[in-house]
Amino acid sequence: MFDFAGAPVLALAALGFLVLETRKALRKRKQPQPERMQTNVAVAAVAGAGLRWVLLPGIIAGAQLAHRRRQGLVARLGLPRFLAYPLAFLLLDYGNYGWHVLLHRWRFLWRFHNVHHTDLDLDVTTAWRFHVGEVLLGTPFRAAAAWLTGAPPGLVVFYEVFYEAATAFHHSNSKLPYGLEVRLGKLVVTPRMHGIHHSVVQRETDSNYSILFSFWDRLHGTVRLGVPQDAVNIGVPAYRDPHELTFARLMALPFTPERPWQLPDGTVPERTGSPDPHRLLP
Repeated sequence: MFDFAGAPVLALAALGFLVLETRKALRKRKQPQPERMQTNVAVAAVAGAGLRWVLLPGIIAGAQLAHRRRQGLVARLGLPRFLAYPLAFLLLDYGNYGWHVLLHRWRFLWRFHNVHHTDLDLDVTTAWRFHVGEVLLGTPFRAAAAWLTGAPPGLVVFYEVFYEAATAFHHSNSKLPYGLEVRLGKLVVTPRMHGIHHSVVQRETDSNYSILFSFWDRLHGTVRLGVPQDAVNIGVPAYRDPHELTFARLMALPFTPERPWQLPDGTVPERTGSPDPHRLLP
């Protein structure tokens, strides 16, 4: 199902977002696009192999185990399908919110997730710039989430397609009409919202963890919207040199000493003022 239906849909979605962000960019680029794209594609290719051959089979196996044994929350509740399936879909997304929080708060996991955040620009190619180690480490967690949820295997694959498409969308550098994005942001994660998550200001990076539905951040008080997009500086402050962000160095990054959250000159990026965290700014 994923190979014959999901993958083509994701390819078309990525192409569409690439065209959109090329025609109307939200933020100005800091790196030459060809070099950066080569790096991101190489990182994504290794991660993609892990996703297809380890992560996807793992979460399907978790769902199949629950389905065979009639385990998991959805089975326990005994709801009809028209209620059980949407609930399972929501719970799968909630589980990925929790996993994203762990990636930032557990330092061992952050070492791998840091590869994603070191990108100095943000666009569709960033959506799949993940260290394969993060993919492998996430497999037991996401398989367990599928089992606990009790989502049917087909629904797990269906959700995964939405997950990947949502990731491509909110990482894209697409400048949507402001009013439209404000309305969309009440339900789903948008490019402006997720751009703040990639800021060099740590309290902004440690916010906006949602993947598909944005209300998980509001529920847990981790939402931060009140930052103008032209004030968002993308990346991790300790990794500002593009020459350090090659494919080989990114693959080795989780196994090197972790640097403090500060710029090369020793300063820590901060945001002055106290903007309304619940109001999305242009």
